[in-house]
Amino acid sequence: MARKTQSIKAAREEAEAAEAAKAAAPKKKAKAKRKSRAKKSEPVEVRRKLFWGVFNQSLKRVALYEHNQKKQAEDKAKVLSKDGKTPHFVQKVKEVVEE
Repeated sequence: MARKTQSIKAAREEAEAAEAAKAAAPKKKAKAKRKSRAKKSEPVEVRRKLFWGVFNQSLKRVALYEHNQKKQAEDKAKVLSKDGKTPHFVQKVKEVVEE
C-alpha cells in the first residue's frame, strides 16, 4: 500500500492553531518568595554518667549501681535469678547528669 502524503498547507495550519492556543493560555502566577528559615540553635551538650543496671527478662530495670560497683550488680542479678525465677542480667546504662 502506498502511504498518504500530508499536505504542507494542512500541517502549517495545525502548527499555527497550536501556537495560537499556547498564546491564549493563561499565564502562570509568579512563585511566592520563600520565607527565610530561622537559625537553628546549637545543640546543648548533655553530660552523661555510666552506671550498671540489673534488668529482668522483659528489659525492666530492677536496680542501678555506680560504675565502680559492677561486682555488687552481678551479685544482685544472681540472687534475683536463682531458684528458677526469671533470669536477670547486668548491662551498662548511661544516665543524664543534671547539675
